[in-house]
Amino acid sequence: MCALGLRVAGTAQRNARIQRFKLALVAVVVTSTATADELKPFQASYDWIWHGMTVAVSKLQLQQQDNKWVYRSRSEPRGLGRMFSERPVSESVLEVTPEGVHPLSYKADDGTPASKRDANIQYDWMNNRVSGVNEDAKVDMPIPPGIQDDLSVQIALMVALMRGQTPDKFSLLSGNTVREYRYSREGEESLSTPIGIIPTIVYRSEKQYSPRVTRFWCAPSLGYIPLKVQQTRNHDVEWTMQVQSVQRE
Repeated sequence: MCALGLRVAGTAQRNARIQRFKLALVAVVVTSTATADELKPFQASYDWIWHGMTVAVSKLQLQQQDNKWVYRSRSEPRGLGRMFSERPVSESVLEVTPEGVHPLSYKADDGTPASKRDANIQYDWMNNRVSGVNEDAKVDMPIPPGIQDDLSVQIALMVALMRGQTPDKFSLLSGNTVREYRYSREGEESLSTPIGIIPTIVYRSEKQYSPRVTRFWCAPSLGYIPLKVQQTRNHDVEWTMQVQSVQRE
């Protein structure tokens, strides 16, 4: 009886330890998920490099306004870039939902009198319609699955990665049509930047049958903000964005 009692007591203690371990594991998972799922305001600046020369400086800013987010981009020319008239600015208003990022509006102006690269788009999620003008084309259609604009897609990628997901595709408006871009993970690389040596995960984006590939070096320690973005065409580098500064709340 004593031996049996000891065995029963030992089994009960082991079961209690296992149960405590399970509860601790659940707490860690829940805590990690909550932390990973948190989007934070930030500001970042990048050198825009073309054929080895810095031709512009781009500044990105993400701000929270109540339950919405506003993401802005502004580029100013440097060096030979001053020969061109473009001074592009863009703004995306979006919301983060359990399903992912929903863009609410998108505006873009390249700073020239021409409007072929400008946009003024509204997303009506209640009525499932997207409307406005994009690159001189009138837009009025049902909201396509996975739709993003040129800015919101950056936040959509970050949010998905913070949630432990690797999105396989996003759809972007091009005029009044939709282009689908595929995403995949390529590997890991530590980048030497003005803000330190930072580990990144490299993701690849490409449109079917296109010779162009865009890669993003995303930093998990900074909420997957990309520290480098590079576009190649048939393996030749067309342009590169390299981070110069990041401030994250």
